[in-house]
Amino acid sequence: MAFFTTFKRFFSRLFRSKDDLKLGLYGPPNGGKSTLANRICTDWLGEEMSSVSNVPHETREINIKENIIIKNKKGKQLSFNLVDTPGIATKIDYEDFIKKGINEPNAKKRAKEATKGVIESIKWLDQMDSVVVVLDATIDPYSQVNITIIGNLAARNIPVVIAANKVDLKKADLDRIKAAFPQYEVVGISARYGQNMEDFYNELFKLLK
Repeated sequence: MAFFTTFKRFFSRLFRSKDDLKLGLYGPPNGGKSTLANRICTDWLGEEMSSVSNVPHETREINIKENIIIKNKKGKQLSFNLVDTPGIATKIDYEDFIKKGINEPNAKKRAKEATKGVIESIKWLDQMDSVVVVLDATIDPYSQVNITIIGNLAARNIPVVIAANKVDLKKADLDRIKAAFPQYEVVGISARYGQNMEDFYNELFKLLK
């Protein structure tokens, strides 16, 4: 089954137009996926893409922004469709939302939507040409959620770059993330403040070549 999926994805990518490339943003909740999506869209389209919040699972549905074109200093340009996905979690408890100040009915509704969003995120992996895994650089990367995400990507042979976000914070530890996932390129960024975005965009050119 895994071989068939990889075979199918290979031919799908082989005959897909370069203008139809899908770049997915994946990662655990509150790592900064939507903030990064907004940064990319603001930098190149002049508008934001997603709503952000300190409450986990603010993004609970797949969000797509088509035809983003980025350019590098050499004059080359890259076109892709950006897919912001709900945060992946191994457990979603409505009581966690109540602790954030959300009333019980809305907390239960949010938990149900978040669970559905996780399922959709995994389903959409088969449509991705490349993926940026967005991790909070202040949090220990050795988690079951991160291992699950990386495992799913590796099983599908999807090209990956890891964006270690929030490097503007004192607790950020870029080396820890590099040590956790040495098989992938890791770029330290601050999506909120636009720090090191040029290096990030250069990695996208390599990723989507």
